[in-house]
Amino acid sequence: MTLRRVEAGNGAGGRFAPPQAGFTLVESMVALLVISVGMIGIAALKTQGLGAGRTAQFRIRAVNLAADIADRIRANRLGQAGYSVAREAEDCDGDADCVPASVAAQDLAEWEENVTALLPDGEGVVRFDGATHPPSFVIELSWNEVGIGGVSYRSVVQVAGR
Repeated sequence: MTLRRVEAGNGAGGRFAPPQAGFTLVESMVALLVISVGMIGIAALKTQGLGAGRTAQFRIRAVNLAADIADRIRANRLGQAGYSVAREAEDCDGDADCVPASVAAQDLAEWEENVTALLPDGEGVVRFDGATHPPSFVIELSWNEVGIGGVSYRSVVQVAGR
């Protein structure tokens, strides 16, 4: 029986490299790139979500402000025409001797103050339309939002039985 010595190698007398263990630098960089792109996407979604939440918050405020002035108009049926006329606000907080037009002027002044306080660059306009049946009021609110610009909300309120 003869023993032969077999040399490990690639046929040129060298040795084979041991099997690879771990990752190469290129693989690590590709994995880092994929993770980075994913993280940028998540950050963009988070930013967009925050912006949408802010927009929704301002829209809710606008709807509530429109409902507020609509309720005030309905409560003061005799002074409804006074809500679309810009007048000087009168001190008419619950006084029994206040005429409906004075109550309307006070309501409108308080509402406009709330609009400017609750909406950025907020403006509110109330217009009376007596040509419709029943008579109606058009309530328009506008404000500026970061990244969007001018935004507006419009509500039409019909008031029966003047």
